[in-house]
Order: sequence, then structure tokens, then C-alpha cells
Amino acid sequence: MQTLAEGLRLPTNGLDYAILAIYFVVVLGIGFMARASVRTSLDFFLSGRSLPAWVTGLAFVAANLGATEILGMAATGAEYGVAVVHWYWIGAIPAMVFLGLVMMPFYYRSKVRSVPEFLLQRFDRSAHLLSSVLFAFAAILIAGVNLYALSIVVEALLGWPQWVAIVVAGLFVLVYITIGGLSSAIYNEVLQFFVILAALIPLTVLGLKRVGGWDAMSDALSQQHGGDFMTAWGGTGIGDPNPLGANWLTIILGLGFVLSFGYWTTNFAEVQRALSAKNLSAARRTPLIAAFPKIFIVFAVMIPGLVAAVIVPRIGTPDSGLTYNDAIPLLMQELLPNGVLGIAVTGLLAAFMAGMAANVSSFNTVFTTDIWQRYVVKDQPDTYYLRFGRLITAIGVLASIGTAFIAASFSNIMSYLQTLFSFFNVPMFVVFIIGMFWKRASMKSGVWGLVAGTTAAMVNYFWIYRGGVIDIPTDQGANFVSAIVGFVAGAVVMVAVTLFTAPKPEAELAGLVYGTESPSPDEELEEADRAWYRKPALLGWGAIVLAAVCYLPYSF
Repeated sequence: MQTLAEGLRLPTNGLDYAILAIYFVVVLGIGFMARASVRTSLDFFLSGRSLPAWVTGLAFVAANLGATEILGMAATGAEYGVAVVHWYWIGAIPAMVFLGLVMMPFYYRSKVRSVPEFLLQRFDRSAHLLSSVLFAFAAILIAGVNLYALSIVVEALLGWPQWVAIVVAGLFVLVYITIGGLSSAIYNEVLQFFVILAALIPLTVLGLKRVGGWDAMSDALSQQHGGDFMTAWGGTGIGDPNPLGANWLTIILGLGFVLSFGYWTTNFAEVQRALSAKNLSAARRTPLIAAFPKIFIVFAVMIPGLVAAVIVPRIGTPDSGLTYNDAIPLLMQELLPNGVLGIAVTGLLAAFMAGMAANVSSFNTVFTTDIWQRYVVKDQPDTYYLRFGRLITAIGVLASIGTAFIAASFSNIMSYLQTLFSFFNVPMFVVFIIGMFWKRASMKSGVWGLVAGTTAAMVNYFWIYRGGVIDIPTDQGANFVSAIVGFVAGAVVMVAVTLFTAPKPEAELAGLVYGTESPSPDEELEEADRAWYRKPALLGWGAIVLAAVCYLPYSF
């Protein structure tokens, strides 16, 4: 992430800092209150599978709504225009619905504590260990992105040195997760969801008012960048040049299918929230409840980016002195009075901590249950793993601080995150999807699919794209292509290995492959809930239809 412009220092006063202090006190208070419910390792890592769907649903969307998304998507809006809606209406909603309707029954009924543990049941120990190591490594890298971005923003806006911002935010995340476990992280994410909206909504409304409304903003940007800037699909024909550097095929396959489904269905930082739900019906509804606010959040991050592009027409160029990542801070400085400014700053900090906490809490679960307990120190009392989980949380936060500066080599934080997803989430998704829908997929095909997918995605990005073998206009376009290459390579290798190795015994596939009956079906299915808003199928299709309706005005 590029350093924010020095001229964006915010005129904060005592009222703003008081609001910030109150928020930090509440965060720690939630952590101490959640401590009373942590008596076993299951309580610490999965909240004892006891939380209601509305809590896990809001935590699900808040875990994704980190400040890297807020700043990154606003930057994407300022740079690419209305095309940013692809990341939400095609790059999130269908995959979230698929997770809730199709995949959560497999996860929840198998009683796994993590996503990699499902691969142990479906394939073998080698696939499980490799996926655990890859996920733990990726979680620390992504948590580091949040910390690095936080330090840059706080230094520019408030004048705090980078190391102070990193230590303060890292310390608070460490304290409330170590004390209260996942329950503390989830309840704080619910709070952070509303704080983030309280910061973004005034910024969006005042920004539109500043530029004369949507029509005036649209006219100004169309004159500056051309008519395609204010449409989602304009200029995306194969062979047509466009700022996004991607055509309709790579958008649909690379973002809409591979990257999207790879992230939302196998990223344990998200799935962990659904696994903490009190029953299967609540677990299925978790991503579906999250899908509805996700449909509309795009407006709160896209519009500020578009407004910034009107206020500073040459934003992102050396002449302006501002990068695309400056869009949100610029509007905070220009539009918000004290008090509201304090809420906005608190919202940004809340977003950073939500993103970091989601990855740290998923990291401590995977490292403790899937690596340490399974392969290093076995058969210890539950209290031992509870203590180790708290210890590895501290180590994870320290490691995140160390990896934070890797993000410094990337000028756009969303490009960096999409690169990580193409390396780690996409190969895991292809293994999951083939393993869930093809009984013949052999035990050894899982690990080789992971190896092939990850290697192919990295080779495409670092050698073919970075090495200039093939000309791909932008990092985002390269990420879409890398995701497709990783998916295809993983799938081909899985099929090839399956043809020459033994399948898993069919008796061991019950409840793990589509069409097989679970050996211990959950009796609390959605049919027991008569209210329409508790029916997963209705919620899922409703989210897809609503997203499609929102898409129409911006399509062409």
C-alpha cells in the first residue's frame, strides 16, 4: 500500500479521541465478559457451537469488512469506476449462497473444527497437513496486511508513528481474543459492523451532496474517463481495452467463479463464524444473512471512491499528490465535522481490527487443532490445548507484525489480497469441490491437487505475468488469470492422479460427498422453523434475485 499523502492530517480534537477511547473500553469489556463462557477448547475455538444465526451472520460479513476492503474498494472505485460492483454482486453473493445451501451441511454435520480438518476426513493426512500449513501461512500474511495498512492510515490521519499504531491495535486484538476466544472476536465483530456503517454512511451521503448528486457525479466522471467508467460491463469485450484490464470471460470465470467461490467457501476466517452457530439450520443461514448487507455495502465503499475522483480529477497521478488509496481519508478530511470525524476514525480502526481478528482467530484454531494437536503433541488433556491456543494467539499477532511490511511492495492492497487468494484459496476450493461431488476422487488426489494448483498460480503470476512472457494489463487482470490457471491445473492433476490411485472406501464417504447420507443427520433442520426468514433456500434465492436487481441499472 502506498503511503498516504501527508496533507491528509485530520483536525481531530478531544471529542474525537474520547469517542475512540470509549470504543476501546467497550471492546475490552466484551472480551472480559466472553471469558466466563470459555471453559473448554471448543468454547475457545468455536464458541461451543452455541451462537444464534443473526450474531454469526453479522460477524460473517464484518470479518470480511476490514479496512483493507474499505480503503481498497474505494480505491478500486476511484481507479476503475462502477466496475467495483463485480466484487460484490458476482464476486460474493453467489458464492455465499452456495456456501449456505450446499457446503455448510457437509462442514457442520462432519463436526470438524476447521476447514482443513474436512480434508482429513475426505482425503488423507497429507492433504490435511499441507492445507493446514498453507492456510496458517496465508492467515498470518493477511493479518499483516491489516496491520500495515492500519499503521499507514493512522500515521497520515492522526500523526501517530507507525510502530505505535501497530502495537496499540495488535495489543487490543491480542487481549480480547486471548481472553474471550472466538466468542469475544465474534461479538466485537457485530459491534464493529455497526461502527463501520456509522462511519461510512455519513461519508457517502455528504460526498454525494458535495458533488451535486449521482447524476452530476456520473456526468463529470463520464466526461473525464469515458462512458464505460460508469457501467459495470461496458468495454469488457474480449480484445477491448479497459482500465480494469479484464474482459467479461475472465471476470466471470476468474472473479465470479474461481476467486469468489475459493474465498467464500474455503476461507476458514469466514467459515469459522458459521461453524460456531448453534445448529445446522443456523449454520446454513449464517452466510445467507450476511449476503443481504453485503449487497448494499458496495455503495458505501464505491461512492466515496467515485466522489474522490470528481473532487480530485487526477487522483492517482503524480500531479495530484494523492494515491487511489487516499479516497476515503480525503473525504474524511474534507467533509466530516468533529464528533462525526471521531466516529469515522473509530470505524476505520474497528475495520482494521475486525479483519485482523478474523484471521488471527482462524490461525490459532488451525495451528492448534490441525497441526499441533494432530501431529506434534497428541493426546493431552483439553486444558493443555486451551492454554496452547492462547499462547499461539500471541505468537500469531507477533508474526503478523513481522509480515506486515511484506505488503509494502504492493501499491494496491486489494491487488495484494487477491494475489494471496489466487495462491492459497483457489487450489483448496478445487480440491473441495471435486472431493464433495466426485466419489471416485482418490485419497492421494487431494494433496497433489493442492500442490499443482498453488504451483501453477504462482508460476503464472511471478514468471508469466511479472516476467513479461504474456502481456496482462493490470495486477487485477493477472490475478483473475492466475486463479483460472490454478483451478484448471488442480482439477486436471486430481483427475489424473485419481486414475492411478485407490479411491477412499465408500463406507468412509458417508456425509462427505454429495448424495451420500450423513451417519448422524442433524434433526434440527430448517423444516422445523416455520418462519419464512428462517428458511435457507428462500433466503439464498432472495439474495441472488436482489443482487441481480441491483446489478441491472449499472450493467451497460
